[in-house]
Amino acid sequence: MMIKAACFKLYYRKWGGVMNITLSADAKLVRATRRYADRHNTSLNNLLRQYMQTIGGDDKFHAQRAEEFKRLATEHAGRSEQGFVFDREDIHRR
Repeated sequence: MMIKAACFKLYYRKWGGVMNITLSADAKLVRATRRYADRHNTSLNNLLRQYMQTIGGDDKFHAQRAEEFKRLATEHAGRSEQGFVFDREDIHRR
């Protein structure tokens, strides 16, 4: 059985230039990913661009993500009762 593939173009901006990339993927996967993108108010193109930036991006991008994580961890840190001590065995007891 032959798998149908969907081709689409991705425009990737880096240092002011645009590189046209053609990718091939299973049509069912593309449709599912487009639905995911739609639910998250973005596009398949943007999801792929963000993913590429995540795995191959410059240090500035990673530094921004690290700062955002640090900010969220600080602002939304969990609170434990005074004297609480983490015990892995307690967590796994049912």
